[in-house]
Amino acid sequence: MSNMVWKIKTFDEFTVPELYSVLKARIDVFVIEQNCPYPDLDNYDQKAVHIWAEEDGQVLAYCRVFDKGIKYDETSFGRVLTTEQARGKSLGKQLIQYAVETIENRFHTSEIKISAQDYLLRFYSGFGFVDTGKKYLEDDIPHTEMIRK
Repeated sequence: MSNMVWKIKTFDEFTVPELYSVLKARIDVFVIEQNCPYPDLDNYDQKAVHIWAEEDGQVLAYCRVFDKGIKYDETSFGRVLTTEQARGKSLGKQLIQYAVETIENRFHTSEIKISAQDYLLRFYSGFGFVDTGKKYLEDDIPHTEMIRK
């Protein structure tokens, strides 16, 4: 993965090709792969800080981060993905580390709340996230609320 770069940008800092690549990755993973029609374009991208790895213009891993008071009272991140060609390279771990660091550096807190797909609970617990016991279906997929203090 020689040409891989990590990028952290606000909505207004996106180039048009970057935005297109990010949205394509989200739709490829969440809509097509998970066979789940849901409103990916939810008007929250404008309020997020976007973090992603790309190689030759292709997104490999991505998430978006929110300050306090946007999604929850706490900071949060979501839309976490690695694209098919990038799996098995530990990019997901790097991504979450960058998300946590970005929140700590930009928003000056380490308290983060997320909505985790249930199969990722153990993955997130490795970063200090704790299951709050709040379970729900989101777009027909089981989720659990997790918090990191």
